Order: sequence, then C-alpha cells, then structure tokens
Amino acid sequence: MLTVSQASIRSRTGLGYERRVRRPRHPARRAAQQTALARIVAPPTETPRVRRILATLGPLPLAAVPASAQEQDFSKFEVKVTAVAGNIHLLQGAGGNIAASVGEDGIVLVDDEFAPLAPKRAAALKSLGVTDKPVRFVINTHYHFDHTGGNAPFAGEGSTVIAHDDVRARLISGGTAGNGGSVRITAKPAEKPAPPVITFDHDVSVRLNGEDIRALHFPAGHTDGGAIVFFPKANVVHMGDDYVRYGFPFIDVDAGGSVQGMIKACDAVIAQLPADVKVVPGHGQLSNLDEMRVYVRMLKETSAVVAKALKAGKTLEQMKQARLLAPWAKKYAGDFMSTDTFAETLYDSLSQSGHTPFVRRN
Repeated sequence: MLTVSQASIRSRTGLGYERRVRRPRHPARRAAQQTALARIVAPPTETPRVRRILATLGPLPLAAVPASAQEQDFSKFEVKVTAVAGNIHLLQGAGGNIAASVGEDGIVLVDDEFAPLAPKRAAALKSLGVTDKPVRFVINTHYHFDHTGGNAPFAGEGSTVIAHDDVRARLISGGTAGNGGSVRITAKPAEKPAPPVITFDHDVSVRLNGEDIRALHFPAGHTDGGAIVFFPKANVVHMGDDYVRYGFPFIDVDAGGSVQGMIKACDAVIAQLPADVKVVPGHGQLSNLDEMRVYVRMLKETSAVVAKALKAGKTLEQMKQARLLAPWAKKYAGDFMSTDTFAETLYDSLSQSGHTPFVRRN
C-alpha cells in the first residue's frame, strides 16, 4: 500500500517515533512542535577558487564540483551501496549521500546527486535483488545540484520528485549559492522535468514499504528550503547538508542559510531521536548522534567566538588575522572550507547583512 500525505500526526511524537523517542527537554518546545505539526492537515558556473581545489578533492559538496556534469569524468566513479537498517540503504557516488527505501512497493530515494550516474544508481539498486519495481519517489533535502542533479533522469522515467516549496522555486529560477564571502557558484535554471512536482511547506509523508517516511522542513540552516528525512521504523535519519563529515560545513548564506538554523536543526534531531538512530549525513560516512553532538559543539563554539568579536566591533579581516578559528583547524579545516572561509561564513551568517532573515519555525 502506498500513500502520500501532509496530514499525518503521530500520537506520541511529530516525527513518527513512539516509545523509543526521547521527548524534548522543555515542555514548551514539545508543545510548540506539536502545535506546528498540528497545522499540517542545471549546471553551475565554477569560480577560480573552485577550479583550484578540484584536483585535490574527492566527492564533496556543491562548491567543490566542476562547472558542469560534462566536465567531470563520471566513468571513474562507482556507486557504493551500504545496508543501513531495515530496508534502508546508503548510496554513495560523486555527490551527496543518497538514502534509499527499497521494498515490495518500489523505491524511495532521498536525494539523487548527479545525472550521469543515474544508470549506475539503478544498477546498484537492482543488484540488491529486493524489487524489480522502479524509483517511485525522490525527496530532495535541498536545491544544490550535487543533491538534485539526478531529478531529470528519474522524473523522465516516471519518478515523482518531492521537495520544499523553496527548493522548487530555486531550481526554477536559478541563482547564486555562496557563503557570503569567497565561495560563490551560479546555477542556471533547471529545465523540466527536474523541478519537484509535489512540494510542501512544513512536512510531507510518503508511506511505502511499510515505512512512514517523513520529510520535515528546518528553515535557514544549510539553505532556506532544507529538509531532514526520517525513517522511524528503520530508525534512520537523513540530515541533508545540515550535518556533513568533510570538515567545516558550507552554509549557503546567499540562499537564506545560517549557522543558527543549522544548529537548531541538529539540536532538534538530537533531542528527539533514539540514542541508537543511524544518521546519514549529507556527505561522508554513516554516523550517529554522538558524532553529531561533537559537530554541533564545534558550530556553537566557533559561532560564539565570532559573535564575541562582532560585538567587540572587530572586522572580518581582523578576525582572520587573529586566527580566531585556529583551535578547530586541525580537525575541521580543509582545502574546500578553510578556517578563513568558515570565518567568512560565520561572520556573514551572524551579521545577516543583506540576506534572508532567520525565520523561526518548527
């Protein structure tokens, strides 16, 4: 049986988890979330910076990939499949991580990375020997092309693409993704059939393969239209790029993202899910809540340092010269997001100058 719904509310938690789920620490937060849930009845143009780092980077996020799919030799990439839990599998190729629900009703994908790898993804899914049925639904966690590049080939084969309202709007309009500083990538408007045909404002549920798959919008995190996707029965969550494992995260401040929203999204997941939940990050290997806690602590600590400097009237250049983020550099800095690049991100995110205001929801 298969249904898609925006009107499903769980008896114990808004995310579909029941006895295993820890309730939010504060009754007010729990009440706010229940109230919110009750309301529910391509290619980019690379910059010189991107070109410089291409030679040293493997599968990474938006700003670390070539100007177009044609410029990358996808024949060198294979699609690795890892069993996660229940009927959920992790697919890893050249872009963002893909979570796949594979069963008798067909397949649901969370994200679909690059178009040229679609045949390899299909072959990898078929090799599981679980179902001959097609990909019925694709849920995009956000609009970046390393997570949505496969929309067109899957939609062309009959898959239904689902995403937040803002994801559809950004795919249709195109625009610039950036951290408010040196990282800027311009994407052309996506042509049909890539844009989502089903969109949601707060959340959406897909009931397939005995699983209530729920995508829940967390605004102003990695982007303005980001969603986190939950598989309650399998005890798995796909974080999109609100949680990544390549180091300091890319936050698309130019598209309404913010470090505040990213922290809020991760805190909400950590507070409400079981300790043994399997965490699929937007990039990197399978993870867990303890590793997410370390990541969130880094976000909070680095934000606090930059916020203190902002309050003291320091300029961005002064912050860079003072090497404010040096204590975290050894673990998190890389060729893609250096300490200076992440300092730019935090500075622009926290000052919120000229960008989409941080909207509190959920």
